[in-house]
Amino acid sequence: MPNPSAILILLTGAAALAQPPPRIRPSAANPFYWEYGGRTVLLAGASDDDNLFQWPDEELAEHLNRLAGAGGNYVRNTMSDRRDRGWEEYPFLRLPSGKYDLNRWNPEYWRRFERFLEWTERRGIIVQIEVWDRFDYSTQHWPPHPYNPSNNVNYTHAESGFAAEYPEHPGRNRQPFFFTTPRQRNNTVVLPYQQKFVEKMLSYALRHGNVLYCMDNETSGEEEWSRYWAQFIRERAARAGVQVWLTEMWDDWNLRAPRHRRTLDHPELYDFVDMSQNNHNKGDDHWYNALWVRGQLLGRPRPVNAVKTYGADGNRFGHTDQDGVERVIRHVLAGFASVRFHRPPAGLGLSPKSEAVLRALRLLESLVKPWEMEPAPPALLSSREEAEAWAAHAPGRAWAVYFPAGGTVELQTPPGRFSIRWIDAGAGRLGAETEAEGRGWLEVSAPSRGNWIAVVRRR
Repeated sequence: MPNPSAILILLTGAAALAQPPPRIRPSAANPFYWEYGGRTVLLAGASDDDNLFQWPDEELAEHLNRLAGAGGNYVRNTMSDRRDRGWEEYPFLRLPSGKYDLNRWNPEYWRRFERFLEWTERRGIIVQIEVWDRFDYSTQHWPPHPYNPSNNVNYTHAESGFAAEYPEHPGRNRQPFFFTTPRQRNNTVVLPYQQKFVEKMLSYALRHGNVLYCMDNETSGEEEWSRYWAQFIRERAARAGVQVWLTEMWDDWNLRAPRHRRTLDHPELYDFVDMSQNNHNKGDDHWYNALWVRGQLLGRPRPVNAVKTYGADGNRFGHTDQDGVERVIRHVLAGFASVRFHRPPAGLGLSPKSEAVLRALRLLESLVKPWEMEPAPPALLSSREEAEAWAAHAPGRAWAVYFPAGGTVELQTPPGRFSIRWIDAGAGRLGAETEAEGRGWLEVSAPSRGNWIAVVRRR
């Protein structure tokens, strides 16, 4: 007679194998953050490209392993096909004539995408997909593109309304590719091919639980374009029995610009907010903008992501390596749900400096959970010079104070004994731990110049 215990073990194991993979979702404990695998998580990452799924197998595996080894769990992925590195593929089948058929697929493009989703999910890395990247369809990238009527067998210039060239920066929003939806120009020739592309993407992405969706890359387009694709993706996901989490990324560097209200004021359409463009700001302006965004969401909290953190020496925006480091750490203390170092040359990418910061953030998390804190009000720090330090706190219990270049501040605390544990964010390692007596204020002095985080905990 079979052993009942053995049968139970076999059945339990089979049930465990049948369990669907975990799915990213807003945290039940703190909806300003994400939850994955049943626990609240801080998403933090870095990568050297925007469309990592296009990378060759060996290079991709090494990059993802490095990221995971540094504590990273978050990447950006545009569905981009522009040939910046030379190994990128278009999604459509190229015919012997040299033209493309938009009704047929390039198997290699989709093999790469499926492999990328599998490999990131296996490593616990969350992928924020950007469905459309405006840079693919203008300047030098448009003349060879399959959607250009010159290059496909599906429609002509006259039928599509598309020109052979769009030489202006895509921020000018002159490309009719982004005006095809029914409430815009209702381009019934091109829109069905765009729909087929998104449906094909979803046929892979919906099978994986590590995916977030952003409609565009830093768009200055019409609101209706974004709304259409957000509703389209949500409806297609619902048909598949999958709940998805959506946003849009607007181009305005001013977070208080009216365009950002399209996501801030519409939680029924956009489940989270991406405020990457705050990373064109510096110092206290950067900090107070982040707090302003969080304040706008207090009535209905949602995660705030920053999938692109600019800052690298010599880039065209005039930002430095130090700017990139500061912005990532400040956003974490300001309560952002995700941070990622943008790809070079605009950001640090996956580099020794960014890897050190990722390790430092995980050390911070081991001492006090970011989602158990909130941004500290100005009164919490005194004797502070402009941009000298920023803080978050779990009221009455723990504090995190970030110094980008040394300094001393007085931290408001209850009376009692406290430990101060230092994290060297420049090296990604723990520093010294000391004890101090608080009598309403506690003096906190960085050990040296450089990027230091003090974690103050009540004894």
